[in-house]
Amino acid sequence: MNILITGSKGFIGKNLVNFIRENFDFNVIEFSKGEDLKELNKKILIANFIIHLAGVNRPKDETLFAKVNIDLTKYICDFLSKKSLKTPIIFSSSIQASEKNSYGLSKYTAEELLKNLNKINNNNIFIYRLPGVFGKWCKPNYNSVVSTFCYNVINKKTLTLDNPKKNISLVYIDDVIENFCTVLNSREKGLFFPKIEPEYKISIKRLAETIQNFYKDRENFKIDNVGSGLTRKLYSTFISYLNDNQFSYSLKENIDERGKFIEILKTNNSGQFSFFTAYPGITRGGHYHNTKTEKFLVIHGKAEFKFKNLITGSTKNLVTDADNPMIVDTIPGWVHNIKNIGSEELKVLLWSNENFDKNKPDTYQKEI
Repeated sequence: MNILITGSKGFIGKNLVNFIRENFDFNVIEFSKGEDLKELNKKILIANFIIHLAGVNRPKDETLFAKVNIDLTKYICDFLSKKSLKTPIIFSSSIQASEKNSYGLSKYTAEELLKNLNKINNNNIFIYRLPGVFGKWCKPNYNSVVSTFCYNVINKKTLTLDNPKKNISLVYIDDVIENFCTVLNSREKGLFFPKIEPEYKISIKRLAETIQNFYKDRENFKIDNVGSGLTRKLYSTFISYLNDNQFSYSLKENIDERGKFIEILKTNNSGQFSFFTAYPGITRGGHYHNTKTEKFLVIHGKAEFKFKNLITGSTKNLVTDADNPMIVDTIPGWVHNIKNIGSEELKVLLWSNENFDKNKPDTYQKEI
């Protein structure tokens, strides 16, 4: 199948072209700004599906609304009608098509042209009235408040909140392009106004605070609850705007005669991750916790774990090494230590169910 994508070098276009090429055995035909309309004719003739993304929303000259958003759509419709081509079309419109600003009116007019094409030529038309779309590769300080906030926070620029209490609607770029791709194999006939799901609502103030917290947490080796929903997608978008000199950051090493201890990452609700080393023959630990629990994983070397019940005095020994991955839990009320019984430096990953608080460490020294 030949998929013609207009506006292929734009934000949605770049993501869509990449996704289709990675996931489908389709031939993507690109048409972008600056190409000749004669080239567009050739591409339309061989297209099995058209995804019409080309458009402007913040031109310096408002006459471009008509030239790009309306005239190009009219050109495509007229060409298809003249050649009696039934090529289906996905059109990226906007929720502003119901408003009376210049941009909204241009999108509404383009929609009417496509509706008429469906009526007179029976092309299947899928019109998406998109809210704010956000994600990687979106141009900051242009038409996306998310990309603007991400870029400005990362580059330490002041955020301007004109209407902080205003709620805005957002959809994520991956959800948009995945929905577009479900339509490519659709056998439905007619005129459709599909919706992108999920659609998120958030205030400008809350959005700004969320993105600012991403930056602060990164500086403090912390991370928010970024594994699901809108926060996950905002966080991924935020990370995509890091400059290449910000791809890494150093951790603080705590070094003594036993080896190193380094905190990797602190979470808001799920504890923290660390790692430590121990030289051959060195024993670390020798304490117990009342509430704190930990999980250890030896990733280099060989270790012996010793446990002793604080009340009964019963003991338990475990030996583990990097060649046989094993999670070892520390149990509240059990004294525990770990000894490097190998010939090389021991390296151990550690997760604790709480962030370390020097004022309340829940760590009580006691030898086994």
